[in-house]
Amino acid sequence: MPVYNKLVRDKIPEIIHNDGRACITKVLNDGEYEKELKKKLKEEVTEYLSAQNKSEALEELADVLEIIHALSHIHGASIEQVEKIRIDNAQTQKRG
Repeated sequence: MPVYNKLVRDKIPEIIHNDGRACITKVLNDGEYEKELKKKLKEEVTEYLSAQNKSEALEELADVLEIIHALSHIHGASIEQVEKIRIDNAQTQKRG
């Protein structure tokens, strides 16, 4: 059986099982999960930088945004709180 060591989402283990195949999963602790999300963020940003067209770029940006959502949750914040910080920072830069 191949080993992937990847974060899974969207009920992938269930889909694999329903397809008659086996998979083994592990629930990560918070520290492990954050570490893996950071690795995934680097991977997705690299894929964005390699995008060959607008469609690919937007697809990768959506993946980056999904990871940003998960990371904000890990830090105890909503994406709305992160967005407010982004807006506040932009306004501060305009004044400075």
